Amino acid sequence: MFYVGIDIAKQTHYAAVMNSDGVVLCEPFAFNNDHQGFDALLKIINSYPKDKTFIGMESTAHYSENLINFLYTRGFQICVINPIQTSVLRKSNIRKTKTDSVDTFLIIKALTLNHYRLFSKRDYDSLQLKNLCRFRQKLMKARTKVKIQLVSYVDLVFPELQYFFKSGIHTKACYSLLKNVQSADGIASMHLTRLTNLLHKSSKGHFKQSEAVHLKELASQSVGINDYTIGLQILQSINQIELFTQQLAEIEATIKDIMESMDSVIKTIPGIGFLNGAMIIGEIGDISRFEKPCQLLAYAGLDPSVYQSGNFKAAKTRMSKRGSKLLRYALINAAWQTTLVNQTFKDYYELKVSQGRRHYNALGHVAHKLVRVIHKMMTDNVVFNLT
Repeated sequence: MFYVGIDIAKQTHYAAVMNSDGVVLCEPFAFNNDHQGFDALLKIINSYPKDKTFIGMESTAHYSENLINFLYTRGFQICVINPIQTSVLRKSNIRKTKTDSVDTFLIIKALTLNHYRLFSKRDYDSLQLKNLCRFRQKLMKARTKVKIQLVSYVDLVFPELQYFFKSGIHTKACYSLLKNVQSADGIASMHLTRLTNLLHKSSKGHFKQSEAVHLKELASQSVGINDYTIGLQILQSINQIELFTQQLAEIEATIKDIMESMDSVIKTIPGIGFLNGAMIIGEIGDISRFEKPCQLLAYAGLDPSVYQSGNFKAAKTRMSKRGSKLLRYALINAAWQTTLVNQTFKDYYELKVSQGRRHYNALGHVAHKLVRVIHKMMTDNVVFNLT
């Protein structure tokens, strides 16, 4: 067997090659994180048979993803190693040494001493889901922030508008109106026929002429200020919201395609759609990292915190809320959705509520039960019966 250890960095990586007898076949060498550097690595590792060559590298944020994708698509066997393993091996050395060259041999040593798992197509898909779902959350937060700003702008120019649209100003009809005119005075001066047609078309027939008359009356009596600079901000904010919405739709369509190609058993759980399932799979990644459900709970931050001092130990504590925030959000959301469609989880939720638990506290208990189900399903790759 041949082992290639690669120490990942932002700009310059280091690699070394050793055989199963411990003979160094290639001393540590540097290569850049670019096309020329990757080609230089290929020239060296291509001289060894792919079916007998194992390439190990640490999991280091996003810096290793380019190289993993480059090698995986070319048929190499890749093993992603937990940095904790190499850290333990480093401490076992008599001399305290930390260099990129030394780390390449530590990675090889971790490959030979520890049980490793090859990077697979499922890992590749999970990595894509993680990146897409995290980016989706960022877009959601950005859109929410702009929506809040838009409300404050509308409150300045036409505060009564929010009472006209019962569902709030974040509707297609309201956006269509504000894109045409951005002040109460402008709405009051609009021709009734034009305003009626605009509202009727944008609301798909919901608003009639009587609603247009009422809106003109509200606008004529509004206490809002007529400021074109605020109107410009309203128009730009709506454009941003619509752009974010379009981007989110494109991302969600891609996530759905990946989930369909993976055909994960998690989709068989009632109440877990492709978005929640994608967030859970993307954040968990390789389920074999978690030997027990309690470890998965801790990774999601759903485990109870511990408070103990002397002889005192708190009987009731809050959840730790450490680990992956997105996974915790997805599991809590999935727990709620599952209680709505599955009788077993619904009964468990109602039991906790009857015991005096509040809504989110009861959902936390449901999430614990759901995590055990997910862990068993993903570990055994079987469809679990939730009846």
